[in-house]
Amino acid sequence: MTTAARRHSDRRISPVFLGIVAVTAVSGWAVWTDFSAVPGLAVFLFVVGAWIVSLCLHEYAHARTALHSGDISIGAKGYLTLNPLKYTHALLSIVLPVVFVIMGGIGLPGGAVFIERHRIRGRWRHSLISAAGPLTNVLFTLVCTAPFWLGALDGVPWPFRFALAFLAMLQVTAAILNFLPVPGLDGYGVVEPWLSHAVRRQVEPIAPFGLLAVFVVLWIPAVNGVFFDAVYAVMEAFGVREAEIWCGRDLFMFWQGTSAYCTAP
Repeated sequence: MTTAARRHSDRRISPVFLGIVAVTAVSGWAVWTDFSAVPGLAVFLFVVGAWIVSLCLHEYAHARTALHSGDISIGAKGYLTLNPLKYTHALLSIVLPVVFVIMGGIGLPGGAVFIERHRIRGRWRHSLISAAGPLTNVLFTLVCTAPFWLGALDGVPWPFRFALAFLAMLQVTAAILNFLPVPGLDGYGVVEPWLSHAVRRQVEPIAPFGLLAVFVVLWIPAVNGVFFDAVYAVMEAFGVREAEIWCGRDLFMFWQGTSAYCTAP
């Protein structure tokens, strides 16, 4: 009886996550209805809330896939509750991604759930566990951009439209960065099971520095330009114009002031 009750509580959605969803929903409603006296503040709360929700779902996807692949310890760690406070690296997985978004808009990938890999059998399962997180970002991108590529923007208020464009761009950057085959990122986790033991041992010491190396490289203007050209090309394929993304970013960073172009499209 105690074990059954514990298993149920291990999978019950956390009130913390539900609170974040509620903030996202209320701020999204404020953006849609123009209820907020400061539209940028409502956009800010909506985007940050939705971004944290996507981070939680990203890690949940890793955890759920690991559970079904053989790691039965996942539930006891609290990963199935969607509670961001249960993550093993809350700073890397929640705080830093939010800070990077506030600084100007890039989806920072982060590792959070600790998976007992020795419980998993089969290279395909290991790869799928790593791919599950960024695939969630891809799904989030499809949801955010659906009004654009479905041609269903009639009646969508411009602040909400711009907010969706900016949020979708964050998801695209997170997916691209996460799928890079760089040690420490999910992309490397996808290919790692197929590498020789010798190669994995050589790579292991540098894995903690992989994400840092990626962002150092992104500071190089030429690399940064290529990266964002790729991001905007993907967004264009989904029917989202670069101007809409920039207006979403402009509204999001409301403390810097909003341009006239973005307030009267």
